[in-house]
Amino acid sequence: MSKTVLITGASTGIGKATAQLFQQQGWNVVATMRSPDRDTELVNLPNVLCLTLDVTQVDTIHTAIDLAIAKFGTIDVVVNNAGYALIGAFEACEMVDIRSQFETNVFGLMEVSRAILPHFRLHQQGVLINVSSIGGRMTFPLYSPYHATKWAVDGFSESLQYELRQFNIKVKIIEPGAIKTDFYTRSNTVAKKAGLTVYDAYLNRILPKMDRAGADGSPPEVTAKAIYQAATDGTWKLRYPAGGNASFLLGLRKLLPDAWFLGMLRRGIE
Repeated sequence: MSKTVLITGASTGIGKATAQLFQQQGWNVVATMRSPDRDTELVNLPNVLCLTLDVTQVDTIHTAIDLAIAKFGTIDVVVNNAGYALIGAFEACEMVDIRSQFETNVFGLMEVSRAILPHFRLHQQGVLINVSSIGGRMTFPLYSPYHATKWAVDGFSESLQYELRQFNIKVKIIEPGAIKTDFYTRSNTVAKKAGLTVYDAYLNRILPKMDRAGADGSPPEVTAKAIYQAATDGTWKLRYPAGGNASFLLGLRKLLPDAWFLGMLRRGIE
């Protein structure tokens, strides 16, 4: 019997590549997104069910899970992939925008996790895969709200794995580096505040470098392969670096003192 994966944020980038890979491997795929009516590719693939799911709207989460189970009988793996980045000088960020960043990247991820856990416990198995970032264990300038959410996802996931182990539910953290997707354009929101211009020179110097890092990054299929490995390797391994020099950078983060590591990044970025 084919296994079933439910993926959030499957309309583009990592989510879409992940849906395609699982489908190619013979899985049933529940590809969820805010506007599935706009999809023209996944909807035409065998054993792919495209559903509406907005992680900030709890009713859509439960409806999508119920429809997926009704269609395929069970859900074996959930990939929490939906997210975006609020970037810019922190002083320019309005609290409403910071809260929105947390609603999607953290609270939405938690809502999906809470909604699927009763199903996983009932079947005494399941894999919960949370797509974080190398930005969940290290930082870059002008991404402070985004990093705050990814550090939250990392801490949440690491703590959660203790209590779920007794139910044979595995928790996995995916840590992509720079990935060549629309994350640096479509999935970014740049904070602006009228009259606040003192950061402009810094933004104009740093943001193009961040954009180039994305343009030179690994294709989303690299991260999709890491997600598939996490879903299928049967181990209790927690973290999976994925592309964009993630393993190298996180290795340095672990080995070097803060002053050395942060100094190295500052010289490379600024």
